[in-house]
Amino acid sequence: MAEARVPFEVPRGEELLQRLDSVLEVIYLIFNEGYSATRGEDWVRPELCQDAMRLGRVVAERVSDSSEAQGLIALMELQASRLRARVDAEGNPVLLLKQDRGRWDRLLIRRGLAALKKAEQLAAPHSPLGPYALQAAIAACHARARWPEETDWERIVALYDALAQMTGSPVVELNRAVAVSMAFGPGAALPLVDALHQSGELARYHLLPSVRGDLLFKLERYAEAQAEFERAAELTVNERERTFLAERAKQCVTHLQ
Repeated sequence: MAEARVPFEVPRGEELLQRLDSVLEVIYLIFNEGYSATRGEDWVRPELCQDAMRLGRVVAERVSDSSEAQGLIALMELQASRLRARVDAEGNPVLLLKQDRGRWDRLLIRRGLAALKKAEQLAAPHSPLGPYALQAAIAACHARARWPEETDWERIVALYDALAQMTGSPVVELNRAVAVSMAFGPGAALPLVDALHQSGELARYHLLPSVRGDLLFKLERYAEAQAEFERAAELTVNERERTFLAERAKQCVTHLQ
């Protein structure tokens, strides 16, 4: 945004309240493009994450009673805490369970957890958390786990259940399937991913065959996994991610020999 010199002005007063959902959505889209770039040679673009967090803080100050504004701040800060560990020295992707958690930014984690607590306090007593706060609660499960084995995957599944019911998003359903695989095994998750595949809703979404390939790999169905990773590599337009997925396909070939 800053590089392109595209102006972004946060609405004020009543205008901000009327457009709050759209403003939060745009901010999170900016953050996501920095957290996992959709195209280009870099997998992460930290400067976009910083821009989004700065804008999010401005909005949260102006609507200090908004649970979802605080939820978005919590979500972005908790996710941004992992940025340094998301790539290796050459800029290649490092998946969550293989990240060096010693490189996670503890200050951002503390700030994110504090914002999540505020979001929970601002929510109406008998109303559910909104989608950003729910995603922040999921990110908090990872942030609180010093080791991958300590992750409360069953709670994450429950949070995704609530998020899926609220949003109806097939991407959320895919993320929920990943959590189910971690909590209950790949065999429990594969039918969920197969159902998404058959629905056609994510036909051009590269992470669907990527997740399916990972589940098949864990189930030692290497030929099928190879085909899924190759399909995922074809669909992505990010060079780093394409290389990573191609390497995963090669790992399947090694197991088949």
